Parts: sequence; structure tokens; C-alpha cells
Amino acid sequence: MTSRLPEFPWDTLAPLADRAREHPDGVVDLSVGTPVDPTPDVVQRALGEASDSPGYPTTAGLPELRDACTQWLARRTGATDAGFLPTIGSKEMVAWLPTGLNIGPSDTVVIPQVAYPTYAVGATVAGARVVATDDVESVDDASMVWLNSPGNPTGAVLSVERLSQIVAWARERDIVVVSDECYLELGWEQEPVSVLDPRVNGGDLSHVLAVHSLSKRSSMAGYRFGFVAGDRRIIDDLLSVRKHLGMMVPGPIQRAAIAAYSDDEHVQVQRDRYRTRRDHLWPALESAGFSIDHSVAGLYLWATLGRDSWETTRWFAERGILVTPGDFYGDNDHVRIALTVTDERVNAAVSRLLG
Repeated sequence: MTSRLPEFPWDTLAPLADRAREHPDGVVDLSVGTPVDPTPDVVQRALGEASDSPGYPTTAGLPELRDACTQWLARRTGATDAGFLPTIGSKEMVAWLPTGLNIGPSDTVVIPQVAYPTYAVGATVAGARVVATDDVESVDDASMVWLNSPGNPTGAVLSVERLSQIVAWARERDIVVVSDECYLELGWEQEPVSVLDPRVNGGDLSHVLAVHSLSKRSSMAGYRFGFVAGDRRIIDDLLSVRKHLGMMVPGPIQRAAIAAYSDDEHVQVQRDRYRTRRDHLWPALESAGFSIDHSVAGLYLWATLGRDSWETTRWFAERGILVTPGDFYGDNDHVRIALTVTDERVNAAVSRLLG
């Protein structure tokens, strides 16, 4: 049976990963944005205290979880009346949302021109047509639009004005706008804005959803917690679907998420770590001849030597550094460089780039 999905992109990196591991001082893996810093103590304590959890959790999540997440949304985005639904990480929501919205073969899903591959994968699983463009208004038959700000891989940020334009256009056509905002708290030169922000939607969350995650902001990728918030009617429909499918966040993880969203201090600590690594890598890359484009926020540097992205990826591998070719995201001129390695490995990468 032939798979309808492409090969998993990172599997194709294996030969270059092997080449990078041959470096006498070991590999510096900047290819995948997987956190390496400790999960905050407040989160670890909450998980341990909730470890006696014999019963099934609810799909809708604990009331305390809803309160913690919606209060965080109010603090961070100004949204005060959003529907809420916990998810098993954010990637599963990205992958399954078109199916959950009853998107099918007669529908078109619009994704960013340069984009995280799972947007297209989710639409493909649902049987929908995929159009990759930032000019969303040019797609006449769209049923759903994915936005991603700050963007993965580029780090670009959509302005309040641009978000407002897209939301207004979509509402007129009964199109759902979904914004992947997993990097919302990692703004550097430009402050990211949520699609849930009243400045964007005028206080009306109809046709609007936002996806959030604890993986990066709280070093909790291994916990697999995220949530989707926005239009209450759509959230209620998704809840019904997820009940049937048994898509429940484990109880101890919910308790850990409550602790994470109730504490802002650890987020600033993590931001400072990423900023320091970014401040070391950026000038070293420029000294090695790279240009960094769009990367005003997020967890990555979007870099180019003006060459084919696989050629540039090989250039890095020969120096014991593994990065991700932009070809994975629809741009063959750049590579994506993650900030998720220890300070020691960042220093190793800087030394190799300057050597």
C-alpha cells in the first residue's frame, strides 16, 4: 500500500547527521527545536504531587486548568472570553485539526508560503487541497487558513494590521483562521501579537482559533501539553469530536500545566537563556558569511549563504554542526538554526564557525 504522506523530513538528514557526529569534539545539533534546559521546579513538583491518578481525565480538562490557561491568555493577549480545549501537545492539534473541522476533499487549506510541514500533512490526511501562499486573499475557495506568528522556521512576525486584514477577509467568507502561536513569548526585535488580541479581532472571536504550547516557553516538550482557544462554537464542536476519539490529556500533566501557566517568572528565565544563545550565534554566523533573514522572534535563525540549502547543510555537517535545510519548509535558499542546545554546545558552534 502506497503512503499518501511524504517521507518524514528529518529521516532524510541521517547521512549528514552521521557526518556531523564524526567531529572529534562531537556534534552540535541545531537541527531540531527540542528543549535541553531543565523543566522548572514548580512544574516538576506539581507533576509529582499529582502522580496518584487512577481515574480517567476529562477531554475538556480540569476547571482549574481552564482557569489557569484563560487567565494567562487574558494577561498575554487581552482575550477574556475565549473557548478553551487542552490538547496532547500542539503538533497533534496541527495535524488533526482539519479532520476535526470536517475539512475534506472538497476543501482547500491555505498554509504559509514557508511553513512547518505538519500544516500540509494535516490537510493531506483530511484529503483537502493545500495552497502555500502568504497572499491568502488570492485563494477563492479556502475553507481554512493557517497562520504562524512568530513563524517556524523564519522567525517572522505578522503585524496587528496584517492579522486584522486576514481575519476580516475570512469572516466575510465563513473561513476559519487558525494561528499557531507556540513561540508567542519569544519576541526579540519585534513583539508578537496573538490573533486573539482584541486589536486584531475587535473583541469578536468568531471564526478565530489560536494554538499554544508549553514545550518551548517552559521546557516541557516531553510533557506533551498544548491547548486551542478561540471561537466557542468551534471549540464545542472539537470537544465533541475529541470525546469520541478519546483524546484526553493525562491528569498529572494537566496539574503540571496549571503550575506552568500560573507562573511567569520561569518564562523570563528561559527567555534570557535563549536570548544569550542567540546573541552568541548570530554574529558568529555573520562572521562566517551568512545573512540572517526575518528572525525577529521565535526559536530559530533563518540563515543563508546564497546557496542551495542542502549544500549549506553539508557545509555545516563538515564542521560537526547539524542544521535543517530550508527545503523542508518550502525555501531552498536558507537553513534553519535552532537555539535549543546548551551554552557549552553554542560556544562549540561559535568556535567552529569562527575557526
